[in-house]
Amino acid sequence: MADGWTIGIIGGSGLYDIEALEDRQWIRINSPWGEASDEVLCGRIGDVQLRFLPRHGRGHRIAPSDLNARANIDVLKRAGCTDVLAISAVGSLREELEPGRFVVVDQFIDRTKSRPSSFFGTGMVAHVSMAEPVCQRLSAMAGAAVENAGGAVAQGGTYLAMEGPQFSTRAESHLYRQWGADVIGMTAMPEAKLCREAELPYALVGMVTDYDCWREDAAFVEVSGVIEQMQANGTTARKAVEQFIAALPETREPSPLDTVLDHALITAPDARDPALLAKLDAVAGRVL
Repeated sequence: MADGWTIGIIGGSGLYDIEALEDRQWIRINSPWGEASDEVLCGRIGDVQLRFLPRHGRGHRIAPSDLNARANIDVLKRAGCTDVLAISAVGSLREELEPGRFVVVDQFIDRTKSRPSSFFGTGMVAHVSMAEPVCQRLSAMAGAAVENAGGAVAQGGTYLAMEGPQFSTRAESHLYRQWGADVIGMTAMPEAKLCREAELPYALVGMVTDYDCWREDAAFVEVSGVIEQMQANGTTARKAVEQFIAALPETREPSPLDTVLDHALITAPDARDPALLAKLDAVAGRVL
């Protein structure tokens, strides 16, 4: 059945607010998974409800490895989100993906190593497919929105998620290029995995800020250059969000990703841990 949209926006480096939001109010939403990065900015653009969460918190105070991604996705689910559009600064691993270009990511390689990456575990085991890790519908609309906002965009690309907070070594950067990665960042995993577990269709728009460090004749990455490019990208990103919202169909047709947990739960009902089930009330309550 068709229904309305409630879009969750996860703003990364360079996008800490949505100025076009009407009836705006910062609301604290508690999560059994701990503290989210910040309060959620709730409001609307026209008739579309928006829930905005600054990924690193206002003032960019939380390091990539310290992000509580489970709490972040849980609070967006509790806030009524139907879909999530994530925006993130990325480094480029391809000559043709120059700083200033936007990349609508469609695949991931996860090289993170110290972050809880699932809502499920002992006491309630579930396995969701990540073969196609983003929502094709949202991704297509996001790419069109960047174009309509005047940005240069590549539709499709593989995102290498690294742990950080240090940037890559040159050897790592060359290795990731050999693997077929196109852009590199520190935050999209486990974010994308958790959205899938929470039955939230997810799209990621990467804003290229630099060429990482694989180009032998170029200067290595420095934060000052990244910040300068982020500020330029951020203006286009804010316009793209407005274009994205304006182009949404009046009604939201169901997505196959709305029901991925129907075939993911494996723990027998009589073996499930009540304490874990209680924490899963928002993200998996539909099937529990």
